[in-house]
Amino acid sequence: MAVIHRTTMQPTKMELLTAWLPTRPWYAAGADGPRPVRAGGFRLDDPEGEVGIEFMVVTEGTGPDAVAHHVPLTYRADPLAGAEHALVGTSEHGVLGKRWVYDGAHDPVLVERLYALLDGRAEPQAQSTSDAPDPTVAVSPLTPGGTGTGAEPVGVVRVEEGPDHTDVVVRRPGASAPLVLRVRRVLRADGEGGDGGTDGTRGRVTGEWQRPDGTTARGTYATALTDLTASTDLTASTASTELKA
Repeated sequence: MAVIHRTTMQPTKMELLTAWLPTRPWYAAGADGPRPVRAGGFRLDDPEGEVGIEFMVVTEGTGPDAVAHHVPLTYRADPLAGAEHALVGTSEHGVLGKRWVYDGAHDPVLVERLYALLDGRAEPQAQSTSDAPDPTVAVSPLTPGGTGTGAEPVGVVRVEEGPDHTDVVVRRPGASAPLVLRVRRVLRADGEGGDGGTDGTRGRVTGEWQRPDGTTARGTYATALTDLTASTDLTASTASTELKA
């Protein structure tokens, strides 16, 4: 169980993201950015109790031009070997000391827990409260009924950055073909151009966030795709990296 500490981080998460977000290929805010505002999300527990896992939503802008970015983050007590490209920054935590903050789509612990969530073996937790499930997060599992049969961790093959998402290609033990975990980076509300389902979709995580006007939106945070042709097309504007646990 993750413990949420009521303390400070210096620099703050928003300060880290202000510097980091504009460097991402999927960053979609306008000329007035970056001015991220925390708007929602949830957490997952690391069974080993070592890595903090947060699926954060931040908004930028106002009115119809407002953008919601989905930023999965991991928090570590030590650097993650080989993940320098995914480092968002470091911050001094008031209780835990120095923390290395990573783009979670490139962290094998977050990837494994996202797969576990889609496989029915993990429960979404409230973003700001210890030991409190988040009932607003809905999961359409990989296996009908959410039997959670894939207890062995997945192996990450590669990570591909797209124009509005990040595709994490994983290999499941005993599976004949890879699976794509697609992390939506630019969120769109259901009914407003959101991801309502595509061929090859086997699982989905949906959640809420707060718009700048105070209303609540709901849309897809992540999907699992079995059809690799639906994965990111590797073009000159798409970055691909290998990731090892």
